[in-house]
Amino acid sequence: MPEVVIRKRLTCVEEIFHEGGPVASKPLRRAAALAVIRNPFAGSYVANIEGFMDDLEPLGLDMARTLVAALGGDPGVVEGYGKGAIVGSAGELEHGALWHVPGGYAMREVLGGAKAIVASTKKVGGPGTRLDVPITHINASYVRSHFDAMEVGVNDAPRADEILLALVMSTGARVHARVGGLRASEIKGVDGLR
Repeated sequence: MPEVVIRKRLTCVEEIFHEGGPVASKPLRRAAALAVIRNPFAGSYVANIEGFMDDLEPLGLDMARTLVAALGGDPGVVEGYGKGAIVGSAGELEHGALWHVPGGYAMREVLGGAKAIVASTKKVGGPGTRLDVPITHINASYVRSHFDAMEVGVNDAPRADEILLALVMSTGARVHARVGGLRASEIKGVDGLR
Protein backbone atom coordinates (compact mmCIF):
# COMPACT_ATOMS: atom_id res chain seq x y z
CA MET A 1 0.00 0.00 0.00
CA PRO A 2 1.06 3.64 -0.31
CA GLU A 3 3.14 5.29 2.38
CA VAL A 4 1.54 7.73 4.81
CA VAL A 5 2.60 11.26 3.84
CA ILE A 6 1.92 13.83 6.56
CA ARG A 7 1.63 17.53 5.63
CA LYS A 8 1.00 18.85 9.13
CA ARG A 9 -0.03 17.95 12.66
CA LEU A 10 -1.82 19.85 15.40
CA THR A 11 -2.32 19.08 19.09
CA CYS A 12 -4.56 21.19 21.30
CA VAL A 13 -5.84 21.01 24.87
CA GLU A 14 -8.79 22.84 26.35
CA GLU A 15 -9.68 23.22 30.02
CA ILE A 16 -13.28 23.77 31.03
CA PHE A 17 -13.76 25.35 34.47
CA HIS A 18 -17.54 25.83 34.42
CA GLU A 19 -20.53 25.95 32.10
CA GLY A 20 -22.32 28.79 33.88
CA GLY A 21 -22.65 27.02 37.22
CA PRO A 22 -20.14 26.72 40.04
CA VAL A 23 -16.46 26.43 39.15
CA ALA A 24 -15.41 22.77 39.09
CA SER A 25 -12.93 21.70 41.74
CA LYS A 26 -10.95 20.10 38.92
CA PRO A 27 -11.37 21.36 35.34
CA LEU A 28 -12.35 18.98 32.56
CA ARG A 29 -9.55 18.68 30.03
CA ARG A 30 -10.17 17.66 26.41
CA ALA A 31 -7.35 17.18 23.93
CA ALA A 32 -7.26 16.60 20.19
CA ALA A 33 -4.45 15.32 18.00
CA LEU A 34 -4.90 15.97 14.28
CA ALA A 35 -2.87 14.83 11.30
CA VAL A 36 -3.35 16.01 7.73
CA ILE A 37 -2.21 13.34 5.31
CA ARG A 38 -2.17 12.89 1.55
CA ASN A 39 -5.10 10.76 0.39
CA PRO A 40 -3.51 8.12 -1.84
CA PHE A 41 -6.93 7.24 -3.30
CA ALA A 42 -8.06 10.78 -4.18
CA GLY A 43 -9.33 11.37 -7.68
CA SER A 44 -10.32 7.84 -8.63
CA TYR A 45 -12.23 4.84 -7.38
CA VAL A 46 -9.93 2.15 -5.95
CA ALA A 47 -11.64 -1.13 -5.06
CA ASN A 48 -9.13 -2.49 -2.56
CA ILE A 49 -8.21 0.14 0.04
CA GLU A 50 -8.35 -1.95 3.23
CA GLY A 51 -4.59 -2.51 3.41
CA PHE A 52 -3.99 1.19 4.03
CA MET A 53 -5.37 0.71 7.54
CA ASP A 54 -2.21 -1.24 8.41
CA ASP A 55 -0.09 1.65 7.12
CA LEU A 56 -1.97 4.07 9.39
CA GLU A 57 -1.35 2.05 12.58
CA PRO A 58 2.00 3.69 13.51
CA LEU A 59 0.48 7.15 13.05
CA GLY A 60 -2.50 6.18 15.23
CA LEU A 61 -0.21 4.99 18.02
CA ASP A 62 1.93 8.11 17.80
CA MET A 63 -1.14 10.38 17.92
CA ALA A 64 -2.59 8.48 20.90
CA ARG A 65 0.71 8.79 22.78
CA THR A 66 0.81 12.49 21.91
CA LEU A 67 -2.64 12.94 23.48
CA VAL A 68 -1.67 11.19 26.70
CA ALA A 69 1.45 13.37 26.91
CA ALA A 70 -0.64 16.51 26.27
CA LEU A 71 -2.90 15.52 29.17
CA GLY A 72 0.05 15.15 31.54
CA GLY A 73 1.59 11.78 30.65
CA ASP A 74 -0.53 9.47 32.78
CA PRO A 75 -2.95 7.29 30.75
CA GLY A 76 -4.89 6.71 33.97
CA VAL A 77 -6.37 10.24 33.84
CA VAL A 78 -8.11 9.58 30.51
CA GLU A 79 -11.80 8.70 30.88
CA GLY A 80 -13.23 9.52 27.45
CA TYR A 81 -12.27 9.17 23.80
CA GLY A 82 -13.42 9.54 20.23
CA LYS A 83 -12.12 9.73 16.67
CA GLY A 84 -13.00 11.25 13.34
CA ALA A 85 -11.90 12.11 9.83
CA ILE A 86 -12.54 14.79 7.24
CA VAL A 87 -11.91 13.66 3.67
CA GLY A 88 -11.03 16.26 1.02
CA SER A 89 -13.35 16.74 -1.95
CA ALA A 90 -11.42 14.50 -4.35
CA GLY A 91 -11.92 11.58 -1.97
CA GLU A 92 -14.91 9.65 -0.70
CA LEU A 93 -16.43 9.02 2.70
CA GLU A 94 -15.06 5.46 2.72
CA HIS A 95 -11.52 6.87 2.82
CA GLY A 96 -12.36 8.35 6.22
CA ALA A 97 -13.56 4.93 7.38
CA LEU A 98 -9.98 3.72 6.99
CA TRP A 99 -9.29 5.47 10.32
CA HIS A 100 -11.72 3.32 12.34
CA VAL A 101 -9.31 0.49 13.12
CA PRO A 102 -5.92 2.25 13.39
CA GLY A 103 -7.34 5.19 15.35
CA GLY A 104 -9.53 3.20 17.71
CA TYR A 105 -7.18 0.36 18.48
CA ALA A 106 -4.27 2.77 18.98
CA MET A 107 -6.13 4.57 21.77
CA ARG A 108 -7.23 1.30 23.38
CA GLU A 109 -3.66 0.01 23.35
CA VAL A 110 -2.09 3.20 24.71
CA LEU A 111 -4.77 3.39 27.43
CA GLY A 112 -4.14 -0.20 28.52
CA GLY A 113 -7.02 -2.05 26.89
CA ALA A 114 -10.02 0.25 27.20
CA LYS A 115 -13.22 -1.74 26.64
CA ALA A 116 -15.76 0.56 24.97
CA ILE A 117 -16.13 1.09 21.26
CA VAL A 118 -14.50 4.35 20.19
CA ALA A 119 -17.22 6.72 19.04
CA SER A 120 -16.55 8.08 15.56
CA THR A 121 -17.66 10.47 12.86
CA LYS A 122 -16.50 11.38 9.37
CA LYS A 123 -17.45 13.64 6.48
CA VAL A 124 -16.25 15.01 3.17
CA GLY A 125 -15.35 18.69 3.19
CA GLY A 126 -12.93 21.37 2.07
CA PRO A 127 -10.29 23.47 3.82
CA GLY A 128 -11.52 24.86 7.13
CA THR A 129 -14.27 22.26 7.57
CA ARG A 130 -15.01 21.61 11.24
CA LEU A 131 -15.94 18.25 12.74
CA ASP A 132 -17.64 17.48 16.05
CA VAL A 133 -15.86 14.36 17.33
CA PRO A 134 -18.10 12.40 19.72
CA ILE A 135 -16.68 11.31 23.06
CA THR A 136 -17.81 8.41 25.25
CA HIS A 137 -16.38 6.73 28.35
CA ILE A 138 -13.40 4.47 27.59
CA ASN A 139 -14.82 1.41 29.37
CA ALA A 140 -18.61 1.70 29.13
CA SER A 141 -20.45 3.42 26.31
CA TYR A 142 -23.60 3.90 28.42
CA VAL A 143 -22.03 6.29 30.95
CA ARG A 144 -24.22 9.32 30.22
CA SER A 145 -22.06 11.85 32.07
CA HIS A 146 -19.27 11.30 29.53
CA PHE A 147 -21.37 11.82 26.37
CA ASP A 148 -19.54 14.79 24.91
CA ALA A 149 -17.91 16.13 21.75
CA MET A 150 -14.95 18.26 20.78
CA GLU A 151 -14.96 20.42 17.67
CA VAL A 152 -11.79 20.09 15.59
CA GLY A 153 -10.44 21.42 12.33
CA VAL A 154 -7.53 23.06 10.57
CA ASN A 155 -7.89 26.31 8.64
CA ASP A 156 -6.23 25.04 5.44
CA ALA A 157 -7.22 21.38 5.52
CA PRO A 158 -8.21 19.09 4.12
CA ARG A 159 -7.21 20.06 0.61
CA ALA A 160 -8.95 18.07 -2.13
CA ASP A 161 -6.34 15.31 -2.08
CA GLU A 162 -5.99 15.06 1.72
CA ILE A 163 -7.57 13.47 4.78
CA LEU A 164 -7.62 15.09 8.19
CA LEU A 165 -7.45 12.39 10.90
CA ALA A 166 -8.47 13.17 14.47
CA LEU A 167 -8.18 11.51 17.87
CA VAL A 168 -9.72 13.04 20.99
CA MET A 169 -9.38 12.20 24.69
CA SER A 170 -10.94 13.72 27.81
CA THR A 171 -10.24 13.49 31.52
CA GLY A 172 -13.76 13.08 32.83
CA ALA A 173 -17.44 13.83 32.73
CA ARG A 174 -18.99 17.01 31.37
CA VAL A 175 -18.67 19.86 33.85
CA HIS A 176 -21.96 19.96 35.80
CA ALA A 177 -23.15 16.56 34.42
CA ARG A 178 -26.43 15.77 36.16
CA VAL A 179 -28.77 13.85 33.84
CA GLY A 180 -28.61 10.50 35.63
CA GLY A 181 -27.93 7.12 34.08
CA LEU A 182 -25.02 4.76 34.64
CA ARG A 183 -22.24 6.36 36.67
CA ALA A 184 -18.55 5.82 36.02
CA SER A 185 -18.24 4.38 39.52
CA GLU A 186 -20.81 1.67 38.60
CA ILE A 187 -19.03 0.35 35.49
CA LYS A 188 -18.62 -3.42 35.39
CA GLY A 189 -16.30 -3.15 32.38
CA VAL A 190 -17.19 -6.53 30.88
CA ASP A 191 -18.78 -5.78 27.52
CA GLY A 192 -17.80 -2.18 26.83
CA LEU A 193 -21.40 -1.06 27.34
CA ARG A 194 -22.06 -1.04 31.10
